Amino acid sequence: MKSTRVISRSSFLAAILAAGLLPVTAETALAESAAPEATGAAPPNVLFIAVDDLNDWVGYTGVNPSTITPNIDKLAGRGTAFTNAYTQYPVCGPSRASLFSGLLPGTIGWTSQPKDSAVPRIAEKLGTPLLHSYFAQNGYKTMAVGKLLHRHIPEGSVDASGGRGDWDRLEDGERLNWDTDRTMTDWGVYPYPEEEMSDPMAAKWAVERLQEKHDKPFMLMVGFLRPHVPWYTPQRWYDALGDPEDLHLPPYKADDHDDLSEYIVSASVAKDYPRTEWAIENGQWDDIVHAYLAAVHFVDHYVGQVLTALEESPYADNTVVVLWSDHGYLLGEKNTFQKHNLWERSGKVPLILAGPGVPAGETRGQQAGLIDIYPTLLDLAGLAENPVNEGTSLVPLLNDASADWDHPVITQWRRNRDNWDRRGQAVQLGHWRYSLWGDGSEELYDHESDPNEWTNLAADPETAVQHRELMDRLKAYLPAEFYTFEPRSSSG
Repeated sequence: MKSTRVISRSSFLAAILAAGLLPVTAETALAESAAPEATGAAPPNVLFIAVDDLNDWVGYTGVNPSTITPNIDKLAGRGTAFTNAYTQYPVCGPSRASLFSGLLPGTIGWTSQPKDSAVPRIAEKLGTPLLHSYFAQNGYKTMAVGKLLHRHIPEGSVDASGGRGDWDRLEDGERLNWDTDRTMTDWGVYPYPEEEMSDPMAAKWAVERLQEKHDKPFMLMVGFLRPHVPWYTPQRWYDALGDPEDLHLPPYKADDHDDLSEYIVSASVAKDYPRTEWAIENGQWDDIVHAYLAAVHFVDHYVGQVLTALEESPYADNTVVVLWSDHGYLLGEKNTFQKHNLWERSGKVPLILAGPGVPAGETRGQQAGLIDIYPTLLDLAGLAENPVNEGTSLVPLLNDASADWDHPVITQWRRNRDNWDRRGQAVQLGHWRYSLWGDGSEELYDHESDPNEWTNLAADPETAVQHRELMDRLKAYLPAEFYTFEPRSSSG
């Protein structure tokens, strides 16, 4: 097991800029008057790429130097990467429903996996169409393939659908390393033909759409399943990473939970998932990280096929690209391998924008949320804003890298299982992350001095008093009704 190295993200970005892997110069802003409607330019197309369960282990961040993501890195090089972007819910379905509706999960009323058909019905009752429906109402052709909402996309809501595909599990429910019905978590080599897997088929369908002639602007949505569990990918993606013992493992602290209440731990650590202490004792940690990174390298390849098709198409210069993941993932941090909590590792996601109106080869360190994608795409497309959106357009940040940004990002979480209910919310503002739980328990982390969230400043009486004013200010951003609302069923 190779010891963990800590690499400064700013140093890593500076290094790849110096090496010419990202452009050093670019137009840093567009005037607001340059929107398509104001100039008479053709409305931009939108290529919308979702990657399931991808945390910020992507090459351009430098978080894990063992990551191989040349295609995602190339997209970051020709666009703007938001390096402090967060989900609104650390589980697939509610996170995606939030993004597509532009509303917080608590506003929608979902804390479980909603059926696709339920999402537009509830959103419309709340006064908003889903993102792709808004574009359709404004003259766009809409196309979709792969996992976008929890399954695919509501039937009949797009002009063309390539379907979703399956999880690429093994036959007869076989498991390789982790056997429980409560999670699909498992890892190992996928033994069947790669071209029959869901992500290669989704990429092929999307490439074919980009090779077609479209008589009006389009929104093409492509949802990739990996690196969602099970972490099964063909052998060649493991081989590309080399010996698992040479991979970089994330930071781990055995007594990490000692400054947390029982309520927080029970809400945040799912008992059916592997524990880091188990993975170390059984010699599995290297193999789990190897499997996750192989799945990341695999999906990057198929993301690259779609991006290459765009570059070779007539639409290359007039297409806004957005790439995002629905939430982060812990790979041994906090003594677990899962999402399902309010810690930064479950909340932090890649978010990249590229295309007309977006500076090239730049990053933005201000906090941003997936909920901001809806209003941002409307802004970049020159469409009227949707006043119901609870997110904020990121275009002002694209126009001015030094802009003051006082828009906090909220993440919500609820675990309701085995006859008990745990719920909490986190707010990210600058380098501070504050969480408030249903029993009054609190967490406060300073990411400047404590990037691993090993010291809960709210737990120590002395530091809690010192930071009480800050915590109260952050608490005020959190919707109080989240602790009392009755969630909708998965059927809506």
